Amino acid sequence: MDHLTAQDVWTIVAASLVLFMTPGLAFFYGGMTRVNSALNMILMSFVSIGLVGVVWALWGSSMATAPAMIPGIVGNPTGNFGLGQSISDGDLMSAGFSATFAIITVSLISGSIADRTKFGSWCVFVPLWVTLVYAPLAFMVWADGGLFAEHGVIGQRLGEAIDFAGGLVVHINAGVAGLVLCLVLGVRRNFTTRAEHRPHNVPFVMLGAAILWFGWFGFNAGAATDAAQAGRIWVNTLVCPAAAMLGWLLTERLRDKHPTSLGAASGIVAGLVAITPACANVDPAWAIVLGFVSGVACALAVGLKYRWGYDDTLDVVGVHLVAGIIGTLALGFIATSSTGRPGLFYGGGLGLLVTQVVATVATVGFTALGTFCIAWVLKRTIGFRISESDEEAGIDAMVHAETAYSLMSGASGERSGESMASASPAGGEDPRV
Repeated sequence: MDHLTAQDVWTIVAASLVLFMTPGLAFFYGGMTRVNSALNMILMSFVSIGLVGVVWALWGSSMATAPAMIPGIVGNPTGNFGLGQSISDGDLMSAGFSATFAIITVSLISGSIADRTKFGSWCVFVPLWVTLVYAPLAFMVWADGGLFAEHGVIGQRLGEAIDFAGGLVVHINAGVAGLVLCLVLGVRRNFTTRAEHRPHNVPFVMLGAAILWFGWFGFNAGAATDAAQAGRIWVNTLVCPAAAMLGWLLTERLRDKHPTSLGAASGIVAGLVAITPACANVDPAWAIVLGFVSGVACALAVGLKYRWGYDDTLDVVGVHLVAGIIGTLALGFIATSSTGRPGLFYGGGLGLLVTQVVATVATVGFTALGTFCIAWVLKRTIGFRISESDEEAGIDAMVHAETAYSLMSGASGERSGESMASASPAGGEDPRV
C-alpha cells in the first residue's frame, strides 16, 4: 500500500478548506439577504453541496478530465463514471478537490437570485448547470487538450490561457450565470427603492467573509507544485484582498462619507476573486495594486444594477464577474516571466493579453448561452420564481415552514405562529426589499 506524501496531505487539507468555503458563503449570503429569506439563502448553498457532490462523483469529474467526447470542449461522461474504473488514490484526491470548486461555483450563483427563487427549481437547475456549463468549461480551460490549454486549438494558436485557480472557470462563469438568471427571473418587489436594500445581519456577513478568506488559501494554493510557488500564492492571497478592502473602504468614504462593515467584507471578497486567476503568476507588489483596483472598481460596479435595472440581489455580478475579469485580463500586463508566460510589462508583448481577452469573451458567451437555455426551459415548464404572495411573506415561512429567528417560541426553535415578516425588526416591513 502506498504511503501518503506531503502533496497528498496538502491536497486533502486544501480540499477541506475549499469545501468549508461553502458554509462560509452561506453565512455571507444569509446575512446579506432579507430576514425572512435567510434560511432559504443558506439552504441553497448547502443543497448545492449535496447535488454537486453526487453529480461530480458520477459523471461531472469525467466530463472535466476524461479523454474528450467532443474535442477541446468536454470529456466523456462515462470515461470514469462513478470514479471507480481503475482510478488511483491520487486521482481520487484530485477529483475530490475539483468537486469542491464546482460546489462553490454553483453556490456563488445563488446570490444573484435571492428572495424569489423556487427551491425545487433551483434543485433541478444545479445538476443541469454543472453538467452542461461548468464541467465543459473546466475541461476547456484546465484539461489536457482543452480549447484554451497548451495543446488545444486556441492554445496552439494564441498560447495557453492562464487561469491558475478559477478566474474564468469559477468567477466569470458564476458572474455571467448570475446575470442571466436575474434577468430571466426579473426584479424583486420594490427593487428600485435602494434605501430599503440592506443586510439583516451584518455580523453574519463579516463571519462569512472571514471563513471565505481562510478557505481561499486552500482554494488558491491547493494546486501549488512546490514550496516557492505555494509561498507566492499564500502571500498574494493575503495582500490582494487586504488592499481591495482598503480600496472599497476608501471609495465608500469619498462617495458616501462613511466606510462600512459590509464594504469591508465585500472588498475582501473582491480581492480574493481578482487574485484567483493570477495568484501564482504575479509578484506581491502587483497583487497589492490589483487588489486596490479591484476593490475600487467593484465598489463602483455594485451600484450599476440600480441604474441599469438588473436585480443582482447580492452583487454576484458586481463582485465576481467584475473582479474576475479584472484579474484575468490583468495577467496580460503583470504576469512575471519567472512563473511562466510573461505579460506586457515583463517583455511578453501583447500575446498573453490577447489570449486572456479571447478566453474571457468565449467564457462569457458560452456561459450566457448555456445558462439561458437551462433557465428558459425551467421557466417555461416548472417555473423558476415563487408567487408574489410567497415573496412578500418570505420564502422561509412559506416554502420551508421555518424561520431563522424564532424569538417568540422559546428554545425549541419551533414556529410560534408568527410569520417571519411579523418578527421583522422593521415591524413587518421587509428590511431589504
